[in-house]
This record gives sequence, C-alpha cells and structure tokens, in this order.
Amino acid sequence: MASKVKLTFNVLFISAAVILSNVIRFKLLPIDNETKLSLGYPRDSLLNFTELASEYGYATEEHTVVTEDEYLLTVFRIVRGKNCKGKIKTPPVILMHGLLQSSDAWLDAGPSAGLAYLLADACYDLWVGNQRGNYYGRRHLKYNPDEDAEFWNFSVDEIGLYDIPATIDYVLNQTNVNKLNYIGYSQGSGSLFIMCSERPGYCDKVKILIGVAPAARQTYSKSVIYRLATKSIAAMEGVIRGAGIHEIFAKGQLSQEALGFICQMSAIAEPVCGTAEQLFDSFHPGSITNTTLQVMFGHFPAGTSVHNMARYGQSMSTDKFQKFDYGKDVNLLKYGSEMPPEYNLNRMTAPIVIIYGRNDHLVDPKDIAWLVEQLPNVANVMEVTDPLWNHFDVTYSQYTSELIFPTVNKYLTKFSTS
Repeated sequence: MASKVKLTFNVLFISAAVILSNVIRFKLLPIDNETKLSLGYPRDSLLNFTELASEYGYATEEHTVVTEDEYLLTVFRIVRGKNCKGKIKTPPVILMHGLLQSSDAWLDAGPSAGLAYLLADACYDLWVGNQRGNYYGRRHLKYNPDEDAEFWNFSVDEIGLYDIPATIDYVLNQTNVNKLNYIGYSQGSGSLFIMCSERPGYCDKVKILIGVAPAARQTYSKSVIYRLATKSIAAMEGVIRGAGIHEIFAKGQLSQEALGFICQMSAIAEPVCGTAEQLFDSFHPGSITNTTLQVMFGHFPAGTSVHNMARYGQSMSTDKFQKFDYGKDVNLLKYGSEMPPEYNLNRMTAPIVIIYGRNDHLVDPKDIAWLVEQLPNVANVMEVTDPLWNHFDVTYSQYTSELIFPTVNKYLTKFSTS
C-alpha cells in the first residue's frame, strides 16, 4: 500500500510540475536576450547554431528538410572547418543529437571539444541535423505547434520513420552521392535503428553508423530522476494532454529558463548546475567545464512532445525495443496485435561502431550489451577508458577530443575518401 501511495504522489507531483512550468512559460518567460546580456549571461548561450559557429570562424549553411508527414526540420552544414587544411572528404557525414537536445549541443563545448567543430576541422562535409519538436523543428506545412495538438502526436517512432529518412535523402540529393556516414548520439542512434527496421532499403544508404551511447531499449537505466519523470508522464499522459499540454521541456519554459538564469552565475555554475546535470545522469567531476555548463543551459533542454517522453517512460518497463504501447484495444486497431511490435534490429545491416561509457546512467552498459547481441554487423564496441564517463559527457565534456574523437575519426576515415 505504501508503495502505491508513493507512486501516486510521484505521478501527481510530476504532473503538477509539468503543468506549472508550461503555464508560467506564457505569463512570465522568456527573458529577452538584451536583458540576459545585461544580467551577465554568456553571449554564446544566446546564439543560434549559425551565430555560434560564425563566432569561432566556421562558415555554415542553413537548409530545410520536409518530411513525408510535412514537418519542416532545419539542418545545418559546416562547409569547411576553420582548421581544415586539405580536401573535403566524401561521403558527407550526418551528426544527430539526442533526446531534449538540438544541433547546438555539438557546439556548446567550444572549438576544442565540440564534436561538430572537431569533425569540420578534420575536413568532413558535416551536416548537423535536428528532429521534430525541438526549437529547430517546430514547423509544419499544416499545423501550428502553438495551437494544434496534432503537431505533437509523435514519439521517437515517428522520428525514425520520417525524420531520419528525410534528412538522409536531402543530404544525398544535395551532395549527389548515394551513401553517407552517420553519427548518432542516444536517440539519434535509436531513431536510425527504427528507420532500418521500418523503411526497407534505407540502411543501404548508410556506409557506417557510429553509435555513441546508442539508445534502443532502456530497461536498466539507473537515473532515478529520468525514470521518475518519464514513467510518471507515461502514466499521466492522458491527463496532461487533456489539460492542453502537448509540448514539454521547451526552450522558454520554466525548466530551461530557470537553469539558464542560475547557471549564468559562474560562481555557482558547477556546484548547482553541475550537480543538477549529474543528478540526472551520474557523477563525473570536472568533465564539463563551468563555461560549457553556462552555454549548455542556454540551449538545453530544447523541447519535445509529451508523447515522446511517455514513450521513453514505457521503455523503462519492458525488456524489448518496441513501438508505443497504446493498450490492447488501440494496439489491435493500429498494429493488428494486442502487444506493440518489436523493432527488428537484424535489419540494421550497415556496419556499426558502438561507443559507450561505464558510468552512463541513462543508457546502461547492460542495455548496450543486449543491443550488441541483436545487431548483425558490429564492427567494434569501445568502452571509453575513463571509468566515470557518463551520458552527457558525449556532447559536453572537455575531454571529447581525447576520449571519443580518435575512434570516431578512425572509422570515418576508413569509410571516407579525400
């Protein structure tokens, strides 16, 4: 009985927090950038991808991808890295972010550690993607995300089915090649697995996938906050959406604005914001610098749908990598079966390199081991040598250039020409 009472309290608490953060967003937030600069916010935290890359001497292009279901996604291309001295390598490389992130995450650690900068400097033709629901993916040919609930009827299932294939096709058409290389972080890898399972022939367009902390099933995720938030949202999705709330953890909502405000004060950036990040993931002191924390919380969280967060909540309660579970009756109508179908990881025919951290509390090493067993063409599995390496380190650590990039570069070089 006590556990049921505790669960009920947690569900109500999370639901109230979600509703409050969304309501406050429209009445009080966001603070305009001019005011933020006067308050001491770091300039980099207020810049978009193009502005931030330009700040450090990297020229970019901005492209719009249209998906089959009419979402408009912004994709950025770094044409040539500032420190690239040779020919641009082929084929192009897509770099895809994780849950609640945007393309900006790959720049937040700065030119010495941000993976987008490192790849561009190594002379790759780099395309940095965005997925529906973040602030670069809040457009649709028919729906208004601020007015139409239909816009938010998606999870990673639809991202893999529509966003990733559309982005791949767009990049291939723009560069006039028939294959590309793909780097996916967390959800950025999981969505490619979904594409390969659901879209015959699309895996043949990928020469190699480098999956960094790849998220398929998440049965063993250790993060208490992540499990509590997602499972509570899954349990209360109907109530939350019935209250008119379909977008969650968006830029400009209380969660992001409060973190951005607190973290701009350098004296408390590490003890407060670093602790907040590590409570969500795991403890790795000194890996993410104060400067990066300040910039990061200007761009994170970047937003997604309530439905997508509910989808991840479901993934905590199963040992399968499967589609959204709508319940027996709706499953029968939607899938033709009482249980949601599992994704077929055997269709991930492109070679894959998996990089993971032992201390990752979101994508647990046990789930990585399970994933490796399911995939038919694993070229390499690398555990990062730092035993404290966690999930957020991939995009934000000052040590990415030492601990992640050499392996990424090795395999991209193997599948590239210059």
